[in-house]
Amino acid sequence: MRKTIFVALMGWVAAPALMLGGCQTAAPVKVTRFHLNAPLDRGAVLVIANPVATNIAGLEGELYAGAIRDAMAAQGFAAGDQSAPLVASFTVGRTIREVEPPRSPVTIGIGGGSFGGGIGGGVGGGASIGFGVGKKRAREAYVTELGVQMRRGAAGEIVWEGRAITEADTRSPDAQPPATARKLAQALFKGFPGESGRTISVP
Repeated sequence: MRKTIFVALMGWVAAPALMLGGCQTAAPVKVTRFHLNAPLDRGAVLVIANPVATNIAGLEGELYAGAIRDAMAAQGFAAGDQSAPLVASFTVGRTIREVEPPRSPVTIGIGGGSFGGGIGGGVGGGASIGFGVGKKRAREAYVTELGVQMRRGAAGEIVWEGRAITEADTRSPDAQPPATARKLAQALFKGFPGESGRTISVP
């Protein structure tokens, strides 16, 4: 029964990215892992980009692959080649969202007053002039998600999978790909294999 539930939940990797709470310079990483609660030999593993589901290629793809290999090495895995018993395929998704609406320009009005000018008389100023001051651009954040599936061989049984998602202000150093890749990979494999089905927050 447990295995049936595990297989049914595998589709969440392709689900839309979970939006985190308010944008912070050093936002935590939301991590979810699934596995069969069975022993997993920590031998050699080949890390590859999923050729179907990922749109990250070239230098950025290798950046994430290297971050995953380093995080897995810290958990006792060794870098493997095509003959490795385990294959870890990864996907990366990045979107941008507005986290603070642009500030409306300040309007300054001139006129609109009324002044008395003698008995029964007066001069009214009903006109006004308005212009914008200090219009501010919206604040935006990158939302980045890293998903990893581990199989026994390229087309074998999935033995573990996890997802890590975080966000960072587009102007923050944390939003740069090297920092994001390292942060997501380390959070995803922290305490490997992790508690199956539970979402945790990793600082």
